[in-house]
Amino acid sequence: MQFQSTDSYVAPPDLTVAVNAAVALERPLLVKGEPGTGKTELARQVAASLGLPMVEWNVKSTTRAQQGLYEYDAVSRLRDSQLGDARVNDVKNYIRRGKLWQAFEAPGKVVLLIDEIDKADIEFPNDLLQELDRMEFHVYETGETVRAVHRPVVIITSNNEKELPDAFLRRCFFHYIRFPEPEVMRQIVAVHFPGIKEALLSAALTQFYEIRETPGLKKKPSTSEVLDWLKLLLAEDLAPEDLKREGATLLPKLHGALLKNEQDVHLFERLAFMARRQPGR
Repeated sequence: MQFQSTDSYVAPPDLTVAVNAAVALERPLLVKGEPGTGKTELARQVAASLGLPMVEWNVKSTTRAQQGLYEYDAVSRLRDSQLGDARVNDVKNYIRRGKLWQAFEAPGKVVLLIDEIDKADIEFPNDLLQELDRMEFHVYETGETVRAVHRPVVIITSNNEKELPDAFLRRCFFHYIRFPEPEVMRQIVAVHFPGIKEALLSAALTQFYEIRETPGLKKKPSTSEVLDWLKLLLAEDLAPEDLKREGATLLPKLHGALLKNEQDVHLFERLAFMARRQPGR
């Protein structure tokens, strides 16, 4: 199985190599990068490219590793026993299978996405070490051992909000998605907006990269945000000359698609104010 770019996803060569290396090694692929650089979408596109179904586990701050394996509903069993329900005689009726269990018991190979693992408690990755390494776990309530019928392709994403344990990192193949260079960004835009005019695209991307490189910016706009911005520019039927940042501020047109906090909006307002105070302006 070889991953490659799809009709709706442009994968740089280094990312393609990383995915295929992780598949060949049968190790989880740990993907880091700025929010909005397509880490989650990568897993979906890997599944599409390899022709595999996907099991998606979205991690939250309250998520526990055990939930990915299974959960035992002791409260429901106690309630049913008080009501005389015959279901209580089989503990399996109260076992809720998690995403890892679903991936392990799938009849064929699947892509298992563990999305934003750094949102959870620091012990969360360590609690999954053995299960991801051996591809099996024990169900204490039933005494059975669940083993992967087919070893899934595991893709784990992180926004780098927390440092991950060394023991966990050793078991992964790592790749950092670098922010796309302008030429790669053009290819990405072409996938989403094949009919966009060259003059508008050049003006928009020039301005976009200037904004990203502005010193003091708290949150740099991402790939998903530039795509939203371009969608708005096309919807408003704006021409390249409409994108000029002039007047009281240096804010771009429809800046709400690119700048997502008041500090960054104020930054451009301050830069415009300082520019007006310079001699000869």
